[in-house]
Order: sequence, then structure tokens, then C-alpha cells
Amino acid sequence: MAVGTKELAPDQLDGFDRDRLVEELRKSKEELFNLRFQSATGQLDNHGRLKAVKRDIARIYTILRERELGIRADVVAEVKEATPAKGAKKSKKKAGQDEAAQDEAAQAETDGTTAAEEKSEKAEVSEDDAK
Repeated sequence: MAVGTKELAPDQLDGFDRDRLVEELRKSKEELFNLRFQSATGQLDNHGRLKAVKRDIARIYTILRERELGIRADVVAEVKEATPAKGAKKSKKKAGQDEAAQDEAAQAETDGTTAAEEKSEKAEVSEDDAK
């Protein structure tokens, strides 16, 4: 008979994505801390729970490491594709404008000019084209 939490059996942990595993690890560590505190103050009733939580933590670390090494298959979280909300096109357009501004700033830094100088140069070129 294996010691550990029924919810954190290895078969069930295989189905969790990385974020869920990290969250379960955090919860288990927090529970272990609380159990150790109770033990130190003499309030712990079930000492076997300490061993179970330690094994759960080790089990989660093992699965994370095996996935990192490629021994165990990675589980990808299912992402539901949402329909774009009103104004989504505007935000994409604005994001594109922000990226363009960042690209211009990066180019200006490599050229040694400032963004204001570059804008004035563009304005002069457009005035020359207009004539």
C-alpha cells in the first residue's frame, strides 16, 4: 500500500500540466509547513500525514524532472479558443503601432539619432516630396 494522498496519485499527476503541478507543489509545501508547526507545538494528531505529504512533494518533483529530461511526456493545457471581442481589431492595430514605435526607437539607438530627430527628418523628406 502506497503512502500519499489519493488526489495526488502518480496516474492523476500525469494528467496535470506544468502549472497545475507547480500549484499542487506549492499547496503541499504549505501543508507540510503547517504540519511541522503543529508537530512542534504538540498539536499534531496524525503523524502519518507528515510522511504522506513528503512523498507527495517528492512525487511531484519526480514528474517535473522526468518531463524536463524528456522521460515522461509533457501535457499541454487545453486552451479554449475564444471569439474575438469587440474592439479586438483595434487593440491588435494598436499593438502593431507600439511594435513599430519600438522598432524605430531601436533603429534610432543604433544610428545614434533620437526619435525626435528621426521624425523631423521624415517630415523634411515628405515636404521635399510634396514640392
